[in-house]
Order: sequence, then C-alpha cells, then structure tokens
Amino acid sequence: MIEWAPLILFAAVFVVLLLGYPVALTLAGTGLMAAAIGLGLGIFDASLLMATPNRVFGIISNQTLVAVPLFVFMGIVLEQSRIAERLLDSMGKVFATAPGGLGIAVVLVGMLMAASTGIVGATVVTMGLMSLPAMLNSRYDPALATGSICATGTLGQIIPPSIALVLLGDVLSNAYQQAQINQGIFNPRTVSVGDLFAGAVIPGLILVALYLAWIILIAHLQPNKAPPAAAEGQVPMVQLLREIAPPLILIIAVLGSILTGVATPTEAAGVGASGALLLALGQRSFSWQQLLTVCQQTSKTTAMVFFILIGASIFSLVFRGYGGDELVHALFADLPGGVFGAMLVVMVVIFLLGFILDFIEITFVVVPIVGPVLLSMGVDPIWLGIMIAVNLQTSFLTPPFGFALFYLRGVAPSSVATTDIYRGVMPFIGLQLLLLLMLALEPAIATWLPNRLFG
Repeated sequence: MIEWAPLILFAAVFVVLLLGYPVALTLAGTGLMAAAIGLGLGIFDASLLMATPNRVFGIISNQTLVAVPLFVFMGIVLEQSRIAERLLDSMGKVFATAPGGLGIAVVLVGMLMAASTGIVGATVVTMGLMSLPAMLNSRYDPALATGSICATGTLGQIIPPSIALVLLGDVLSNAYQQAQINQGIFNPRTVSVGDLFAGAVIPGLILVALYLAWIILIAHLQPNKAPPAAAEGQVPMVQLLREIAPPLILIIAVLGSILTGVATPTEAAGVGASGALLLALGQRSFSWQQLLTVCQQTSKTTAMVFFILIGASIFSLVFRGYGGDELVHALFADLPGGVFGAMLVVMVVIFLLGFILDFIEITFVVVPIVGPVLLSMGVDPIWLGIMIAVNLQTSFLTPPFGFALFYLRGVAPSSVATTDIYRGVMPFIGLQLLLLLMLALEPAIATWLPNRLFG
C-alpha cells in the first residue's frame, strides 16, 4: 500500500479540486496533510520539508518568470485600448465581399491578437463580442461562426509570446536538467523559453493555414454557410496599414528580439509591455482609469500564477518524498511500446486533465512529474513542450468542458445554441489533432527552427 502512496496523493488532489477548492491551497494543503500523515506513520522524512523555503525563494527570484507579469500586462493593455477591435473592423471590410471573408478576417486578426497578447480567455471573449454579431448578421452558419472564433481564440496557447509557453519553458528547463543529472551528466544542456518560442512558430503558422483552408473550403462547397457580407465601403489602404502596423511592429519587436538572440524572453517582455503602453497612451480613448484596471488585473493574474506555483512546488516535494519519481519511472518502463507508449499515455492523460484543469495547474503539477522521466528516455524537450502545448490547446476546445466553449457561451447571444458551439468546434479539433499527428510523425516541424537559430 505504501508504494502506491504517490498515486493516492495525486488522486486526492484531483478529488479536492473537483470539490471546488482553490488550486494553490489544494496543492499545498494536500501535500502538507500527506506529509503529516507520513510523519505520524514513520514513512516520511521530515527533513525533506526543509527545502521548502529554498524552493519558494527560487520561484520568486526566477528571472524567467519575470516575463509572466510583463506579457500579461502587454496583453491586457492591448485588450483595453481596443486596438484589436479597430483592426477587426478594418480587416472585416477588406475581406467582407469574398466568400468566407469574415471568417478569414477573424482568423487573421485572432492570429495577430494571439501573437500580441498570449491570453486565451481574453481573445475568445473579445472576438466573440466583436465578430460574432457581424457574422450572424451576415447569415453565417452559427456553428461555423462560433467554431472559428473559439478555435482562433485558442491560438494564444501555441503562438508566441504565449504565457503557457513561458511557464512550460521554465518547468521543462528544470525537468531537462534533472533528467540529465539523474543520468550522471553533471554539465547539463539547457532548454529555454526562447527555444520553445522558436519551436512554436512553424506549428502555429501551420495551424493558422489549416483554419484558413477549412473556412475557404466550406465557403466554396457550401456558400450558404459563409456568404459574402454586404459591402460597407472600401477601406483606404492607408487606414488598413495604420490599424495593422501597431500590433505588427510590437510582434516583430518582441519575437524578433528573441529569435535573433538580441534579447531574452524576459527582456523582450519588457519591450512588449512598454510598447503596448505607448500604443495605448497614443489612443485618445485610453484613460488613466483603464490603466489602473490593467494594473489591477495584471497583479491578480500574476499573484494567482505564483501562488499556484508555490503550492505545486510543495506538492511535488512531498510527492517525491513518497518515491513518486521512482514509481512513475517504473510504470513508464513497464508500458508496452517504450517511448511511444509512454508519450501516448502522457498525451492522453494531459488531454483528459485539460477538461477540468487550467493549463497553469497541468504545467505546474503534471509536467514536473512526467517530464524528467520522458526526457531521460530520450524525448526532445522542445518537441515535448510543443506537443503538450498543442494538446492543451485541443482540450480547450473539446466539449463538454472546453474552457474556450465556456468563454464564448458567456458572451454569445441566446439565439446561438450551445449545441451550435459544440458542432462548430469539431472540425477545428480535427485540424488540431492533425497537427499533433504531423508533429508526432515529423518532430522537425518543432525542432528545425530553434536548431537553426540557436544550434
């Protein structure tokens, strides 16, 4: 019974989470209660808990994680300044008269929003409020309209500078070093957030291309589902460039500085936050009250992330104290299919957990446990990170618990049935699974660019 204690602890965490308790308190509280029970039974070493202060200090002094509040600030500033709203309006007028034009505009603007905000919930809600009424007024099929908005909103999960990639990069970096030390390599190689950003560029662009191809295909095969919108007057090219230029320059400044090696992700996040604030202050509609709101939301989100990370750190410490690492390694070693079997099990588990947990909890709880084992089996850390990110993105869309579906349901008009949203996302889930299959068969899709840029 004692050897199964780590799995019992793991199951207890999810039971408590399903009861509705806060994630950070659940992780830390369950871990500490398990440690107390182990101390009483004489099966847990109390000295392990002495590492807690060092772990907490390591979290709050982690230079990589400084990028989190900066990227969050950048995204919320762009959301509050309504830059995306004007961009969607202009882009919609450019493509409106083409079959599927509004859908194409939604995907392109969503791609730019994902690359400049990296926040899934904000993108889905913003796109739902701005574009769904226009698509419905143009007699778009409600399923296609809602499906394209939900799918496009989740691009922030995979397209840099994604908050998910920042957190994944930090966790995988630690897991990769631990895996190498366990193998007797005491001068370990490292993997950075910049590596993951570079690895996500090509898969993200492929996914955007698949979305566009699907909408164009439907518009030509079933024109009644994506008819051309009524012309509202041509948008002058100068106006279109004026709307596209601010977010595009910001994206180039942030991603370009990372991919060229000029700046670290944390430094680039500072550039992005400053650039977004300058763009917002240049808008007459942006007020000091909105800036206060931005600061408050950024503080809340950042506090939540770090609180969960501290709770997850305590939980993982107790999990390892009960021999969880050895148990997971033994379970993976006994699986048929070797590395393939282990990866398949991990991908399925993460996909299912994505129904009930946010990507932050999965990143901080699951990845530190399975990551070192998979990496010690020879899995490429960049490929693993991109596979996990795309997998989580797919679970964001999958009915009935996909987070993106809830976000859109909250802002969609009552005339749009929940079943329309569920039907609409199905083809896009298929496209994301196709991308996962492509990555599984050809890992170079994720690893070629970072190897090219950083060796």
